[in-house]
Amino acid sequence: MEIADYIVADDTRLVKLSLDGDQMAFEYLFNRYGDAIRRLFMQRSTSAEDAEDLIQETFIKVYINLHRYSAEYTFGQWVYTIARNTHIDFERRRQEDISIDEKFSSHAASTPSPEENLISLQQRSQIESYIECLPEQYRRLFTMRFLEDYSYDEIAETLHLPMGTVKTQIHRARERMCALIKKGGIK
Repeated sequence: MEIADYIVADDTRLVKLSLDGDQMAFEYLFNRYGDAIRRLFMQRSTSAEDAEDLIQETFIKVYINLHRYSAEYTFGQWVYTIARNTHIDFERRRQEDISIDEKFSSHAASTPSPEENLISLQQRSQIESYIECLPEQYRRLFTMRFLEDYSYDEIAETLHLPMGTVKTQIHRARERMCALIKKGGIK
């Protein structure tokens, strides 16, 4: 396809092309919705650094679950739902850092959404093969954070690393994982 064809293609066409392994089509979907999702996270009082992490996490989930997209909703609504649920997860993880007094005075977190359920076995094995391609330092952090659901504090304590190092390396691991997914595609 020519670049102009990607630009004028509707979301449904780009989704189909992405599912068929066309990485450029997914890149156009990302470019089409990335800024709107960034604004969503920034409106919800998220720092710029956290917003970037959440955008990457959102689009990893979009990519992994692309086969579940249904054209009965607009692609934008679907991505927005995933982004909203990703932000809910993020806020829930931040709740772990709040003192007991503050927890009891705050509102309870919502129940898990379908996007928060485990990745299917087939997809998980493909993700695990990508994880194996990461350098050891990133592999361990990525696994602890995203597969074993450790908090940043738990990772820092377990690995005896400063919090800043943990956040930076997880961010880099996530970037490398995104690059691997873009390069290899998840079928």
